[in-house]
Formats: sequence, C-alpha cells, structure tokens
Amino acid sequence: MTIVKLGAGKDWCAVLSFGIGWAKQMYQPGNRQGKRGTFVAHEAQKAIARQSLLLKSMPEQHIDTLLSHAIWRQYDRGETIFLQEEEAKAVHVVLAGWVKLFRMSPTGAEAVVSVFTRGESFGEAVALRNVPYPVSAEAVSACDVMHIPSPVLLSLMREDPEIGVSILAATFTHLHSLVAQLEQLKAQTGAQRVAEFLLTLCDSETDGCDVALPYDKMLIAGRLGMKPESLSRAFSRLKTVGVKIIRNHAVISDIEGLRDYAESDPTEK
Repeated sequence: MTIVKLGAGKDWCAVLSFGIGWAKQMYQPGNRQGKRGTFVAHEAQKAIARQSLLLKSMPEQHIDTLLSHAIWRQYDRGETIFLQEEEAKAVHVVLAGWVKLFRMSPTGAEAVVSVFTRGESFGEAVALRNVPYPVSAEAVSACDVMHIPSPVLLSLMREDPEIGVSILAATFTHLHSLVAQLEQLKAQTGAQRVAEFLLTLCDSETDGCDVALPYDKMLIAGRLGMKPESLSRAFSRLKTVGVKIIRNHAVISDIEGLRDYAESDPTEK
C-alpha cells in the first residue's frame, strides 16, 4: 500500500480520491452491502464518533481530519459489512445499533467472536497491515457505521506517532475483551455467563431493572459460547435469583443477588 504524506494539497486529494473510490467500489448500487446508503453525518453522529475509544484520546485537529474523510453508512439488520478474507481497507466505528464479528468453520458452523455497539471500533489491526479480514461483520440490528479509510490513518500516524497510541489502546481493549471471554468460558457456568451478560445491560448498581435484550437469543447464545437450548436452561436457573425473561426483555428484581451469583464459586452451582 502506498502511504500518502499529508500536507500538500495534491496529497490530500489523493487520500480523498482513494476514500471516494473505495466507497464506490464497496457500496455501488446493487452491491450486497449498504442498502440504506451513505448519509451526511450530523453533529450527533460526530459527537458519538469523537467519544469512541479510537478517537477520544487523539489531538483535536486529527479527529477533524478523520471525520472529514470518513465514510458514513447505514445498514439494515442482516446486512453484510465485510466478509472473512476480504482485503481490509478501513477501520470501523459503530455509531448506533449492533454489529457482530464471526467466523465460519469448514463445516459451515458460525462462531461469534464479538459484538460491538455504539462508540466501539473494530478492524484496526488488519486495516493498518493491509491484510484480509480474519472474520466477517454483519449488522444484527439497523445500525450506523463510520468507516475510516486506512490510508488516512496511516498518513496521520507518519505525521504524528501519537496517533499510534490511540490505535494501540483500542487494540488492547479488544484483546482484553477476548481474554475476559476466555476466562468466562473456563471459569464460569453457562448460567453465570448469562448473569454477567445481563448485568452489563443494567443501568443501575442496586435494586432492580427491566432491560431489553439487545439482539436475538440465538446470537446471545453464540456470543456466550452456548447452544440455544443451553441458554434457555440458563434463563430457567436464573429465576432463583430474581430474573424473569418475557420475550425480548429481562426483568431483574435483585441486581446485587444476580451479581453475587455471577461471582460465586461455580463448583457450588
């Protein structure tokens, strides 16, 4: 990949030309992606992007540069954002909705790697190395996503190495999340993993709450390393600690009790 050095007007045009060409190639009419199309970002979307882990620690002038060259997309539920083994050409920031990353096994089974929502980014490492995506990305709800063409990021990194610190921070967060998932799979029962998941949806530390399940139960099961039938059994077990599932809502009567359950010794379950 040719790294464009910023500063001269013609170089900026080269970066912008790449971004536009990339957008046309990926989101041309009739393409499997981007049925809802591009949109002009308003201040609300830009504010969300500014608060993402990837951007919030960057100098203001660099944030403005990235936002001005970003490609803003809307996706319907079930739309593909990119496929496993496609060349990575951008870093992605979710502005609204939910996006899942997954891999397909040789047998055709889907393994959910991670799920991202508002303010979270993905694809940093592969986009900067210009290698194929190791996973596919799909919208699991209607969502808005900001795409930052990788040549823009690479050029800014050459101009100001501090940009690399922000990218490393985002990459470290992804690694930490994967380590936490592995720890849950090894050290918690299925019901405890479900309890932990429900706690992340609560906006209160104590008392009770009513939360909407952010995506369908099959994806929740995949995200937690469970089969759908195991998820159903886990929901039943959590009734004893005050959890009641009503369609796509979870009514939690005792958050402290649910937290104690999630953190207790699994051998006692």
